[in-house]
Parts: sequence; C-alpha cells; structure tokens
Amino acid sequence: MKMNNPVIAVVGATGKVGSTMLSILEQRSFPFKELVLLAHPSEAGTVINFKGKEYVVEALTETSFDRGIDLALFAAGGPVSEKFAPIAASKGCVVVDNSSAWRMDPEVPLVVPEVNPQEIAKHKGIIANPNCSTIQAVVALKPLHDKYKIKRIIYSTYQAVSGSGLNGIYELEEGLKGNDLCKTYAWPIAGNCIPHIDVFLDNAYTKEEMKMVDETKKILGDYSLKITATAVRIPVFYCHSESVNVEFENPVDPEEAKEILKAAPGVIVQDDLPNKQYPTPKAVEGKNEVYVGRIRRDESVENGLNLWVVADNVRKGAALNAVQIAEMLIK
Repeated sequence: MKMNNPVIAVVGATGKVGSTMLSILEQRSFPFKELVLLAHPSEAGTVINFKGKEYVVEALTETSFDRGIDLALFAAGGPVSEKFAPIAASKGCVVVDNSSAWRMDPEVPLVVPEVNPQEIAKHKGIIANPNCSTIQAVVALKPLHDKYKIKRIIYSTYQAVSGSGLNGIYELEEGLKGNDLCKTYAWPIAGNCIPHIDVFLDNAYTKEEMKMVDETKKILGDYSLKITATAVRIPVFYCHSESVNVEFENPVDPEEAKEILKAAPGVIVQDDLPNKQYPTPKAVEGKNEVYVGRIRRDESVENGLNLWVVADNVRKGAALNAVQIAEMLIK
C-alpha cells in the first residue's frame, strides 16, 4: 500500500532518536498532511518547533491512533512498542519501530533500505528497524556477500554512549567532569572501555552481541552464516565503530572489494593510508552514510577480509533508517 500525503506520528518525540527523526523528516522535506507528536505522559505539553510551526506533544494512550494516523515512527523503547505498535497497526496505521521488540518476529520485516528493501512489501502493519550496530555492518557487507558469499563474520564493536540515549550522554558528560555516576553503566565510562552492552545471557554473550548475530542472518536472508560478536561501550558521544572480519566462500581481492564498496548505496570508502585517511567517529558524526576503511586481506585465513566500519548510530543507526523506510512506503 502506497500512502499519499500521510498523517504521520512520531512516538517518543522528545527523546534523542525521536528528535533526530523530526530533524531528518524536516531536512528531507518528507510530505505529510498532518504531524502528531506523542510521548510519555510526563512529556505531554512539551512544545517542539518543526518547519517553523509549534507542535504540542501529546500523551501516548491506547486511543492515540483512533484519529486516522497512516504512519507512525516509534522511538520509545521496547515495552512501549510491544504494547502500542499492535494497537496502532489494528487501526490501519503502519508502524516503523526502532526498538528491539519486533525485530526477530518471523511475521515482521527487518529492513535496511540499501540491503533488503523488498521486505517492506511483506509487512502486516509493523516494520522493524534493526539494531544500530547491525545496520551499519550489513550496509557494508551486503554488496560483498552478493559478490563473494560470506561464510563467517567476527564483529568487534566500539559503541558510543548515545546508544544508551540521553542518560548515556549525561553519564559521560559527568564522568569527564570527574563525577562517575555508574547508573547507566556498571563501571565509570569516562576514560574506560566496558565490554558489557545490555544484559548477559545464558551463553555468556550480551543481548547486544546476539542481536548482531541474529539480525545479520535475518537481514541477509542466510541462517547458515557463522557469526560471533563482542560489543564494547567506549567514551565517545556519537558514532559506532566496528572491526569486521569476514571470511568468504570465494576468493576475495581487496582492491576489487574497495571498488564494490565505492559503488554500493549508502557507503563512502575512506581508505587512503599514506594520507592517514580512514573513518573516525568524530569525523563521521552527523553524516548519513556508512564509512568504510582499513580494507585489507586477512592473511591468517583463506578468502578473508578486514574492514573498519563507522556510522552515526543515532542517524543511520536509528532515525535515518526509519525515515528511509517511511519514504519507501509513500513512493
């Protein structure tokens, strides 16, 4: 179903991802008939300026979607999405959900527009936005998978505190002042690396690590892939960085891989070692693309390649990806 000039809602409009969704909708001149801003009742009454007009945030309730909302971008966390996304969908609203609540549901498409846009048409009212660290990885991996066929992936991630929302940002800001809160994180984050994102599971992995494993398989449509991950929180405000080690079924040439990535949608190759050109979080902050560098052969294994992948986790890792899905729904 294609929408024309939809009534759209942003759920969680006052949060970090929700506010970024609004700025991206504005920057990309997303067409709409009416905009509804929803959030936790404690945020109701907040005034947000959008395209020169003031909008008052409303409390999210079970009747919020009784008004003919066509499209809702959810950025309010798993429990909110679990409860309210089905309510919205039952009223004819298409939900693009940024939480983890629906990602592994076999009935819900898990979509990165540069990778598997064909899945959007299969939705039954809810479309899931993948985990931020998964999104940037698969944008870089999909064109290489198409050419060489991936056999195994080893992810090592270096993730910014904005992945924990406003609380993570505040905790690093305070830590840099010498005030270690240890509320959002188990240990002080300033000047530290914490190999612990989300909860630990029975297999000794964290939930974040298993999200990357499971979501990569679903998005690439290949459950035979061998994948392992270690996810680390680092004292950087924005942009996740990833060391991605890939083993392919077929012989891979690093120079050819660079050319494939240069031609891939949503990818910028920054790999000029003599001039010290490679992606860094500080340089990539605020950008929409996935940056890839340090592309080189893994000499320890046959058909291996190493990549360094950096992207803005709040933009491409969350808000932008959701808006791109929304754009495909109205085309």
